[in-house]
Amino acid sequence: MLRTSFHPLTVAAVEPLCDDAAAITFAVPDELAERYAFRAGQSLTLRRVVDGRDERRSYSLCAPQGGPLRIGVREVPGGLFSSWLVRDLRPGDVVETLPPLGSFVPDLSAPAHHALIGAGSGITPLLSIAATALADPKSRVTLLYGNRRSDSVMFVDELADLKDRYPDRFHLVHVLSREPRESELLSCRLDAEHLRAVLSGLVDVPDVDHWWLCGPLGMTEDARDVLAAFEVPAERVHRELFYAEDEEPPAPVTHTEAGVDGPSATVELTLDGRVTTLAMPLTGTTVLDAAQRVRPDLPFACKGGVCGTCRALLCEGEVRMRRNFALEDSELAAGYVLACQAEPVGERVVLDFDS
Repeated sequence: MLRTSFHPLTVAAVEPLCDDAAAITFAVPDELAERYAFRAGQSLTLRRVVDGRDERRSYSLCAPQGGPLRIGVREVPGGLFSSWLVRDLRPGDVVETLPPLGSFVPDLSAPAHHALIGAGSGITPLLSIAATALADPKSRVTLLYGNRRSDSVMFVDELADLKDRYPDRFHLVHVLSREPRESELLSCRLDAEHLRAVLSGLVDVPDVDHWWLCGPLGMTEDARDVLAAFEVPAERVHRELFYAEDEEPPAPVTHTEAGVDGPSATVELTLDGRVTTLAMPLTGTTVLDAAQRVRPDLPFACKGGVCGTCRALLCEGEVRMRRNFALEDSELAAGYVLACQAEPVGERVVLDFDS
């Protein structure tokens, strides 16, 4: 399967979730069914051309594994992509999409207790993980979900349905920061102090096998620190970000001109079985930006080090990453890098996007 091949998919349904969010379901033709089969926690990269620019964004799938191809989208104020999806998209419209990608996926081959901590639109992949895990009658799920007010909760009915269907195995905790709840413990932001209190009062932390965190950078960093204080092993804590608070809007695709002035590196990359070699500056340009001149099919979405779409295996040489919010420690140790953040260190770099 070519991971870089976009396919036009027809929108089957657009369902409002709250004032600024919607769930979008795509119809997948039979000939693409295998390519668009997804695992719980994965995402779709969508593409559209705006004012001559190739714009891409990744959105997590919210359906259980084996269910319809359905994403959840919350509108970002002034968002070029999210506003279009939430406000303007209609059934019958066609959107270019990549097949599902992402490593924020649980191993569901054995029963386990999964604890999910999310805020806002971070619920999207967590809903997929929860619904899929609960299909195993021996698995349990605990979900802590933070929002500002009850009317901003995405997928509120679907979460309630899961609770009704699995009352003994699904522990659902709603936390609201700007609306009083029956318990003061649940009327707060999910920052480090309050998360510590909620976990201490409501969750048997040692009983949890894996933790799944999704939301803003600050919340996930606080959650990791709190779990570390509870002596939860780092390899049991998994994180997915929708954005980082200091992230600038995705930059337009840039192209380097032929020839390189000053110190340069030779970059060899393999994508979809095809090897390409190029020269690029040693500083000031990422591998992704430099390589797009000769390989416009390179996978990318956010260009901010958040989504992980441009992950590649560093087979030779060394790179310096500007930032990383997508790769876990185990992936870094295995040699994976983000092409959108990687600058070469030294004269030769070999990357494999197929690994």
